[in-house]
Amino acid sequence: MSPRIRKILPYLALVSGVICLSFSAIFVRWAEAPGPVVSFYRISIATLVLAPVFWRQQRRLQRRWEASNLVFPLLGGILTALDHAVWSSSLSYTTAANATLLGNTAPLWVALVTWLVFGERLSGRFWLGLIFTLGGAATVLGSDFVRHPSFGIGDLLAMASGFFYGGYFLVTQRGRQRLDTLSYVWLVSLVSSIGLLLVNVVLSYPLSGYPQLTWLVFLGAALISQIGGYLSVSYALGHLPASVVSPSLLGQPVLTALLAIPLLGEGLRPEQGLGGLLVLLGVYLIHRSQGASGPPAENLQD
Repeated sequence: MSPRIRKILPYLALVSGVICLSFSAIFVRWAEAPGPVVSFYRISIATLVLAPVFWRQQRRLQRRWEASNLVFPLLGGILTALDHAVWSSSLSYTTAANATLLGNTAPLWVALVTWLVFGERLSGRFWLGLIFTLGGAATVLGSDFVRHPSFGIGDLLAMASGFFYGGYFLVTQRGRQRLDTLSYVWLVSLVSSIGLLLVNVVLSYPLSGYPQLTWLVFLGAALISQIGGYLSVSYALGHLPASVVSPSLLGQPVLTALLAIPLLGEGLRPEQGLGGLLVLLGVYLIHRSQGASGPPAENLQD
């Protein structure tokens, strides 16, 4: 593979991941099931589908697993389960606009942690880009939050989801330096499937008795949003800084809003179009601000 193609691939994977993840809310709307149940089947079906590929790869590589390599996918799986469980639960107490807006505060937590904990130096262009991306996301999805700024338990749960999501990015950036994309994603999915199963058992949500259409939605969410989305994003995180990848994923709410027009019959207001432009501008500034530092060390097994 030529150096030019290797340089472009992480960005193509990032775009693919944004597109796949943009269907997540669509699948949840289509499914006639509680949010944590949709999340459980989305992740567990994906884990089963990828299992034969994962074991075939391990036999080919004859890998010797070390405990230090398993810490990051274990943490990533726990954070993913918490993210999905908390965000889907927040929808029972607050509006979808509030939950989506506050759940997408992950770039803020990533930037603060990399700055305060890891000492990463972030330029003024980065912070300007982050302001544009957060402001654009707020414009697209936050009109209801601005009109009705009540901050209850649902909003707190959604913000906690953004914190867990940001933690996943930071853990994955480190974990992908030790494991290839498939191995990391499969192990994270396995751990998060077990975590979400426990959540549904504790909440007494039924895991059976749903109509055929709902099972098809579960399958679509697993193949498109989970396998397509997480494999693409995890590959990108193996080659690009988390402080670049996470703000780029704020393009997901913009694309979701566009998909909702034909698929859910929802309209696109003028302020949403303006917010989309702000998100794109912010992502551009963030990529430019990180261009000199370069991506983390690549995993040669990719």
